[in-house]
Amino acid sequence: MTDDIAGPETRRPDARRPAGRDESPEEQADRRWAELLQEVRVAQTGVQILFGFLLTVVFQPRFTDLSDTDTNIYLATVVLGAVTTGALIAPVSFHRMVTGRQLKPQMVEWASRLTVVGLVFLLCTMASALLLILRVALHNAVALWIVAGLVVWFVLCWFVLPAWARRDGTGSRER
Repeated sequence: MTDDIAGPETRRPDARRPAGRDESPEEQADRRWAELLQEVRVAQTGVQILFGFLLTVVFQPRFTDLSDTDTNIYLATVVLGAVTTGALIAPVSFHRMVTGRQLKPQMVEWASRLTVVGLVFLLCTMASALLLILRVALHNAVALWIVAGLVVWFVLCWFVLPAWARRDGTGSRER
């Protein structure tokens, strides 16, 4: 079958044209911003639920029964949750503060970095929340091993696989 007969989805890319989308820097920034907003919406929902739950724990009657170690883990988890929330909401604030100043490509870069920072803090928040819950539920050192396994899983899913895909070339064309 020739390229002329085949549909656009089966045509081979022209070697003379650069691969990727045919869009201006402004169009690329607009598209990347829309994609980033969708990603942040997903992460924010999870963070808001987790953080809301964390804020209520201190008001539960059993909170006073926690050991000093568990209380410190809880406090660290709440602070991590607040930092996570701040990092994942920051792109919205960043956008609001620079809108209309022809800085969208730079804003998208900064918002993307803040989102990655937020994901790292989300990983830390989830790990410490899981550690607290599993320590209270299991009353033994198995909790630490379970959390370590889950952290490895999250790191693989959230960071290693995407880095591997980029290195493999599947995402190297788009910035």
